[in-house]
Amino acid sequence: MEFLPVEVIGNILSRLGAARDVVIASATCRKWREASRKHLQTLSFSSDDWPVYRDLSRSRLEILITQTIFQTTGLQGLYIFMDDVDEFSASTVIAWLMYTRETLRQLIYNVRTTPNVNILDICGRQKLEILVLAHNSITGVEPNYQRFPCLKSLSLSYVSISALDLNLLLVACPNIEYLALVNPEIAMSDAQVTVDLNSLTLKSIYVEAISLDKFILEADSLESLHLKDCALELFELVGKGTLKHFKIDDVSVIQLDIGEAVENLENVDVSNFTIVWSKFYQMISKSSKLRRLRLWDVVFDDEDEIVDLETIALCFPQLSHLALSYDLRDGLLHYGLQGSSHLENVIVLELGWTVVNDLFTHWVSGLLKRCPNLKKLVIHGIISEAKTHEECQMLANFTSSIVQLMRKYMHVGVQFEYE
Repeated sequence: MEFLPVEVIGNILSRLGAARDVVIASATCRKWREASRKHLQTLSFSSDDWPVYRDLSRSRLEILITQTIFQTTGLQGLYIFMDDVDEFSASTVIAWLMYTRETLRQLIYNVRTTPNVNILDICGRQKLEILVLAHNSITGVEPNYQRFPCLKSLSLSYVSISALDLNLLLVACPNIEYLALVNPEIAMSDAQVTVDLNSLTLKSIYVEAISLDKFILEADSLESLHLKDCALELFELVGKGTLKHFKIDDVSVIQLDIGEAVENLENVDVSNFTIVWSKFYQMISKSSKLRRLRLWDVVFDDEDEIVDLETIALCFPQLSHLALSYDLRDGLLHYGLQGSSHLENVIVLELGWTVVNDLFTHWVSGLLKRCPNLKKLVIHGIISEAKTHEECQMLANFTSSIVQLMRKYMHVGVQFEYE
């Protein structure tokens, strides 16, 4: 180790990440201390890395972080993630950022300050590429002054910001590619809660736990859209048909529009969602390149509406991964076995149930026949803590039936996942 260049040692210490580990390792010898001082690139202060952080007072923790940061030069990554700290002193946080801002590429910060620190003012016009903020307030965004020319990834969690400032912040990031919004507190100037975002470069957006009347996203380069645990009256995507991945999980939305140009869609994942299938199907039916389709715990708004395997097979001939959850309601089976078309390209099949019965095995058997080139079958199930004798017997019979069935498909790997 003594023959390693000091720059290489600095790279090794940077990969440790956790500040405590870096400090301990740098005490090895003078050369390692020099490496940590001049060539360390990343420092992480996280209560998950070292539980003792939780036992320190705020002032003691601030001193510890300050001493460690000020012993370095040229930090590119600074992660301060303290779940159990209510707030830091604004003057201390400003000192950390002023000391590191000219070299920082990545900043993750999740602690409130008193008074609030405008991180955009301090880190704007620098080289920041990734910014993750939580439990902070953002007000009065000035795109011309608080500009982030290098920022590609922005994540805001539990952040208070107005709809206007949120859009102006995107304008201030001319090269942004990824945006995450988790439970933001959107301040509005009128009664209707509307967010209108516009970005020419945005490729991926993740939105979780947001409640709005209208959410309009104009993004000509968007490839990935993920909505989770949201309540929306209207969601509209305006773009040029670049969307490849669309995922929606436990979302309440009255009007959903992802545009008509969906020819490039490759992955559609819908779960815990109530849909009018005719409208949703019309939205994705032109997606002939679709390779992965997941419809899980989907409730169909029209009681007489049935989605059968024939429709899926004919409209999405390139499917290689299909995931369906068994749903038998009022004698009607969704994803039924009508028709005779095969899913020639499906190599992975995921099937699940909420209530297992004899018909489920028959349904699995029918799907296996329709997938001649299948390589892997994954069966998902839900098992309650307390089960009656009849339920246990049903599960036992199901397991025996599957074992017997899979003897006909020795080339297919089988995996069971229960929760």
